Amino acid sequence: MTIRNDDDRRFADLLHHRAARLEQGDPVTPPLVSAATYHLPRVDQGGFMYGRMSMPTWEEVEAQLAVLEGAPCISFPSGMAAISAALFAAVLPGKRVILPSDGYYTVRLFAEGFLKPFGVTLDYVPTVEMAVADFAGAGIVYIETPSNPGLDVCDIAAVAARAKAAGARVIVDNTTLTAVLQRPLELGADLVVAADTKAPGGHSDVLFGHVAGRDDALMQRVRDWRKLSGAVPGAFEAWLVHRGIETLELRMARMCQSAQVIAERLANHPKVGGLRYPGLPGDPSHAVMARQAQGFGFLIGMVLESAEAAERFLEACPYMARSTSFGSTHSAGERRARWGDAVPEGFLRLSIGVEPVEALWAGIKDGLAAV
Repeated sequence: MTIRNDDDRRFADLLHHRAARLEQGDPVTPPLVSAATYHLPRVDQGGFMYGRMSMPTWEEVEAQLAVLEGAPCISFPSGMAAISAALFAAVLPGKRVILPSDGYYTVRLFAEGFLKPFGVTLDYVPTVEMAVADFAGAGIVYIETPSNPGLDVCDIAAVAARAKAAGARVIVDNTTLTAVLQRPLELGADLVVAADTKAPGGHSDVLFGHVAGRDDALMQRVRDWRKLSGAVPGAFEAWLVHRGIETLELRMARMCQSAQVIAERLANHPKVGGLRYPGLPGDPSHAVMARQAQGFGFLIGMVLESAEAAERFLEACPYMARSTSFGSTHSAGERRARWGDAVPEGFLRLSIGVEPVEALWAGIKDGLAAV
């Protein structure tokens, strides 16, 4: 994970984003304000009005996320709430929506269930083929890079340029890397979506998401979608995510460093096949990731000989939570085929946490010995 000088400033600003607004006696950390209603003798003088429209605690985490993204942000009660808001804000009648065939499967389920019935044409393209896909007639090109769970990537700038030439909006799911490592808006994306449930929250105790963008009109549509649909986050959840983001850069550095060490060792293990980690020089994603990101992330994909072998590994590994999310302080592993992902039955997605790397590696070796 390589940090540039401007990132040093960004991460410092992130921790002090409230400083210029503080008055004598104000709390340094944002207070948790959970009010749904506000003193409102008049409606033409600004201020908070109603909890479905805005809340003080939302505004704090959105201001913090804006420093991280370098753009205005709108918060949501989950990553999928953010994704659905971005899609509904950008979709156009009669235009195609291009989605990754190998990305997060719930996005495809949402599109099939709630976009297609309105006559929206959906086309699915593997992440690695986005660079040459036909975008003619597209209104939205949605990419997820690295893809989840396969960790394939595409060149965001190149895809965005081709999509815009075809008249399409570009939405990038940046959940796996976060804005600490990758900033798609600077590479040409119109909107960025992310599940802050993962690394930004970081403790597996909150659902949250956000949309970031620099197009005022498009972002206003996202904001209107939140207000009118009622897809609003709770104040306590916003407060938890704000607290989590304060340590995000530190956690990401530890997680990425450990993932690199573990991936290099897994590459030499006789029981491991199909290894994917973009930080390995021979990985198909390495070259593009090295150009457009500042690190290779904390996710590792690997294949064991069977579903049973994969489950035995997870059962025997003492420092690998058997859960279906990623990006937390604890490492986690999951056999993704059980959800229907197009991966081998023995494919495992490992999310590397902040455990001391040698203890974690010893646990992984124990797990592999049980296979």
